[in-house]
Amino acid sequence: MRVLVCPTAFKGSLGAAEACAAMARGLAAVRPAWRLELLPLSDGGPGLLDALWAAGARSPSDRLPGPGTPGEPEGREAALRSAGTAERVEVPGPLGDPVEARLLWLNWEAVLESADACGLERLGERRAPLEADTRGVGALVRHALDGGARAVRIGLGGSASTDGGTGMARAFGWRFLDEHGAELPQGGGALRRLARIEPGSRPGGAAAEITALADVETPLLGLRGAARTFGPQKGASAAEVERLVAGLERLAERLGSDVGRWAADAVSAPGSGAAGGLGAGCAVFLGARLVPGAAWVLHRTGFDERLARAELVVTGEGAWDRSSAAGKITWEVIGRARAAGVRALLLCGRLDAEVPEGVGAFDGGGAWLDAAGLERLAARAADSLQEFGDAR
Repeated sequence: MRVLVCPTAFKGSLGAAEACAAMARGLAAVRPAWRLELLPLSDGGPGLLDALWAAGARSPSDRLPGPGTPGEPEGREAALRSAGTAERVEVPGPLGDPVEARLLWLNWEAVLESADACGLERLGERRAPLEADTRGVGALVRHALDGGARAVRIGLGGSASTDGGTGMARAFGWRFLDEHGAELPQGGGALRRLARIEPGSRPGGAAAEITALADVETPLLGLRGAARTFGPQKGASAAEVERLVAGLERLAERLGSDVGRWAADAVSAPGSGAAGGLGAGCAVFLGARLVPGAAWVLHRTGFDERLARAELVVTGEGAWDRSSAAGKITWEVIGRARAAGVRALLLCGRLDAEVPEGVGAFDGGGAWLDAAGLERLAARAADSLQEFGDAR
């Protein structure tokens, strides 16, 4: 039987590629006759680069000319931009300390994960919800553009910050001033004192196509906005959440006054609240197109073609909850499998919401699964499928 194994990262314990390998070991131990195809996935959050690398994704040649094309500007050596080349870049982390982040070059297209620069994991056990910022994302985007990128894809999700992308914007000359004309400190905690925005450059457009991949549909503001939804996950107390809410509301107000009504409208778009408002920031400050990350990744990895060859899909994530239906890739995978008439299994550490009818769900009882635990869970799931026979 042909089985497509396609989990996303198990946040806090396993990357998508590690989860994929652990599931495959567990399935193969019980059903060695199954033919497994491995496809680690991401919805634009952590694991995006691994997913594209594993799938052998390549840039559309008609839109992104390769090295040596006449008229291309000077930049780093052409070999660097060849399909599937990874580059490591030192950028400021969420509190300004230098960290090493990655760019995946697919010809003249550069792909990055914002979490590489400003992710929660960069803080270790620390949490700094008011001070953490996105300046490292700006440094990565600028590095890609300076290197000759004709397209930049920014994976959102997993950030430690709630600064609305203002840290990123400073890399392109945007200034965020208080009532005395002084530059505000970095981080979302200072935004409630924002009195004026001085616009910088917006690099997206004819020269460079910039796409931001939202891993959620969360808007910037409101009861289900970025600060109230994700602030507690980033270590914010109830009082700090309200301070972040006030800051994002002030940012939206000043965008309307200092940038234009169109900028204020951008904050209501689905996904504008992704990565602590970085989704809105990419749209306004970079001129990026904000799209659902799950659908983009599934297209670029050839998921539908792989699904057409499969008789069973096994996917998974760390926790299946109400947010899974708000743009998460496991929800999209299961939906596409059901539409194609392919049976789906969901493996997760914690099961906190109902799964669609007909989907087999197996969980670790609320545990954070390591590789060995996920391997055992996959073996248990495979062993339960009696209708597929006893091929051992």
